[in-house]
Amino acid sequence: MALVARIRKILDHPGKYKAQLSYHRAAQDRETSKRLLEFGKMPIAEVLAALGATLEGLTDEIAEERLREVGPNVVTPEKDESWLTCLLRHASTPINLLLISVSALSFFSDATAGVIVAAMVLISVCIGFFQELRSDRAIEALQEMVTTTATAYRLEDVDGASRKREIPIDEIVPGDILQLSAGDMIPADVRLASSKDLLVTEASLTGESLPVEKEAHLVSATATSPFDMKNLCFMGSNVVSGAAIAVALTTGSRTYFGSIGKELSKRRAKTAFDQGITSLSVMLMRFMLVMVGVIFLVNGIDKGDWLQAFMFALSVAIGLTPGMLPMIVSTNLARGALAMSRKKVIVKRLHSIQDFGAMDILCTDKTGTLTQNKIILEKHMDIYGEEHAKTLRYAYLNSFYQTGLKNLLDEAVLRHADELSGEFKVMLRYAKVDEIPFDFERRRMSVIVERDQHAHLLICKGAVEEIFKVCDRVEDGEGHLLPIDESHLARLREVAEDLNEDGFRVLAIAYREFPPERVQYASADESGLILLGYVSFLDPPKETAPPALAALRQYGVQVKILTGDNERVTRKVCRDVDLPVDRVVLGPEIEAMDEEALARVAEQASVFAKLTPAHKERVIRALRARGHVVGFLGDGINDAPAMRAADVGISVDDAVDIAKESADIVLLEKSLQVLEEGVLEGRRVFGNILKYIRMATSSNFGNMVSVVGASFMLPFLPMLPLHILIQNLLYDFSQTALPFDSVDEEYLARPRKWELGNIARFMTFFGPVSSIFDYATFAVMWFALGANTIAHQSLFQTGWFVEGLLSQTLIIHMIRTKSLPFVKSWAAPPLLLMTALIMGVGLWIPFSPLAPYLGMTALPPVYFLWLLGILLAYCLLTQAVKRWFARRFGYN
Repeated sequence: MALVARIRKILDHPGKYKAQLSYHRAAQDRETSKRLLEFGKMPIAEVLAALGATLEGLTDEIAEERLREVGPNVVTPEKDESWLTCLLRHASTPINLLLISVSALSFFSDATAGVIVAAMVLISVCIGFFQELRSDRAIEALQEMVTTTATAYRLEDVDGASRKREIPIDEIVPGDILQLSAGDMIPADVRLASSKDLLVTEASLTGESLPVEKEAHLVSATATSPFDMKNLCFMGSNVVSGAAIAVALTTGSRTYFGSIGKELSKRRAKTAFDQGITSLSVMLMRFMLVMVGVIFLVNGIDKGDWLQAFMFALSVAIGLTPGMLPMIVSTNLARGALAMSRKKVIVKRLHSIQDFGAMDILCTDKTGTLTQNKIILEKHMDIYGEEHAKTLRYAYLNSFYQTGLKNLLDEAVLRHADELSGEFKVMLRYAKVDEIPFDFERRRMSVIVERDQHAHLLICKGAVEEIFKVCDRVEDGEGHLLPIDESHLARLREVAEDLNEDGFRVLAIAYREFPPERVQYASADESGLILLGYVSFLDPPKETAPPALAALRQYGVQVKILTGDNERVTRKVCRDVDLPVDRVVLGPEIEAMDEEALARVAEQASVFAKLTPAHKERVIRALRARGHVVGFLGDGINDAPAMRAADVGISVDDAVDIAKESADIVLLEKSLQVLEEGVLEGRRVFGNILKYIRMATSSNFGNMVSVVGASFMLPFLPMLPLHILIQNLLYDFSQTALPFDSVDEEYLARPRKWELGNIARFMTFFGPVSSIFDYATFAVMWFALGANTIAHQSLFQTGWFVEGLLSQTLIIHMIRTKSLPFVKSWAAPPLLLMTALIMGVGLWIPFSPLAPYLGMTALPPVYFLWLLGILLAYCLLTQAVKRWFARRFGYN
């Protein structure tokens, strides 16, 4: 998967890396360039001889031997992180570094406190480390379900015949003979042996988005760079159109891409989710450092014991540090990825889970998402809409003899014709002469065939309007040729439009004869054609599409259709699946818009038709500029730019290589229902992370307020440093079950985004609520139980220890839900058990044999009556404040 990661990284930011790549092209391994140039200038026979290969391919035995010699076809600088490096990374988070520093300082004055702090850090780091290790193994296993292969020729040991086989990319070796066609990612540095109208995108290597033409027989003796050689293609690029046979020259880190990868093998830049976690940690630490300084000065001046004040301040610092935050995040993401895999959603980048849940706009093509992706050829007609056998024969010839990436329409033509009588077997008597492949600009393709050495027949099939542009005559149902005038053109369009209105996808068929002396053909020969008729297709809507769209709307995800199809077909499909269509924006309209105008239109419209890949990308960027979190579901070559532009690139397992490798998330089934489940799981993950953040920040802030007040009012410390450490350790243990908690259905109803402002407000409102009951506990201990002298400080400290631990642990259930806890919303059993266990331990400690060593005293029975009232009042007030806060600010 290292190759995938490197390609993905550069594909994500081709502009960012363009300057770096230009620099590395000049400074890279000179031997790599020299070797590739030599191969490019050799005749193909010499290249094969140098590699010990033939055009029939390698045997499995030779391939296996070479694989052992050169290693897997992966970019080796992207090595798996060692367990030690991973462990050190977990230990070196800002929060853990602070705790380690506090632990080291504590050893000089209180070894017990230092051991407890070190134990907290060790537990947090180990839990996070083992959770990530477990999740990495699981994700690797899941990613193996998303196969990436190349088509290679291998010689069979049995009969010596050469056969095409799909081989995993990492098993490609030098000398392998590869077949390349539209949609393929080029798996190695290769020398073309033969090619036909081959266009390759090299944006991942050069930053240039326009495809370049490659030609097997074009050799430049004066070339100084491998990129000047038209007969070389490179790992990391992909085929846009055409076809070729190529021999693998170098693989893995010895490729041109691999040599650049050595310089660009740095860790991926932090995502918005990572930055949010870091910003939160930094905010809390700054706040804590200021408040801890205040507590240190107040206690030092008031009590006169600066060492004790220092230790107390250190203990408060530990208690206020959200030490479990890294573990909570990594555990939630790991569990989320595994849960999503059970719902046929494979996560390739863990932190995309949160983006998935935050997605409020999903852009997708309609084919296969709203429809069954099972095209049926319904009609084959002449220019007037009457059934016409000749139209079907010519359509069959076109689909049968093309070598490019056959789409669903071609398969429908072949399937429909084969289901009829055997007359179509006669098509095999034709000999193919040439081919003009499909591209997304012309939106048509042609094959040239001959029969019995008669005239060459160019048969062109494509979008109706594009075929009209290159026709000057029509053939009626009786075989008469007529010139196209305005009256004919209006009638021709009317037939096609009527079919479109009925929900059919329509392709036009045209032809032209050439003398048999012609050898090669190009797109310029697609002119002066004779329009023969139409073939119409139907892709029935999925029965599951309407309820899935309704569910996504219910969950706050707006679905926008971005398609290359025409407006009428798109409208019909949208009507069939109950997707409202107020306006359809067409590609030519987008061309005329500036970015600001497009952003306004993109928000308002739900359907975009006749789009090119560049149009799709612009729409995605316009929506993101408006503050939306955008996902794009695609499976074709032309979807890759939009997938890279989206917050979350989503693909399917049977997508073309370049789409699958560009994705953050891969669906094992192309269905909106599968997507819906993944979105909800993403929201559950973020919801459980946010629960911990709310609890940690509000509890910490409340403790600050309580400690500052107590430091002013009491002649002794409200709690010993050791008490604070134990309390925090127990509280953190109670949080470890949060990733297993359930999330209210109401919370899943809309997208959830990272909002630091809302977290800060939550902290400042709910923190003082807990302080009110801390002060109530102080009053009970001071006035009701007589713990008002230094001689009775142990009783006071024990009372606040128990109340503080129980209130902090109980508040988990109050804050975890917007609803009424224990009535309308119950926590998951693991969380219930963990909190009950920790509360039981807290009540047991003052009466345990450990109490004298911890400086605690057994509490009188009357204390527990007061405690029950305080906790009940705390829950009631928290619920009231929660309801007010939700109405005023929302409960994100």
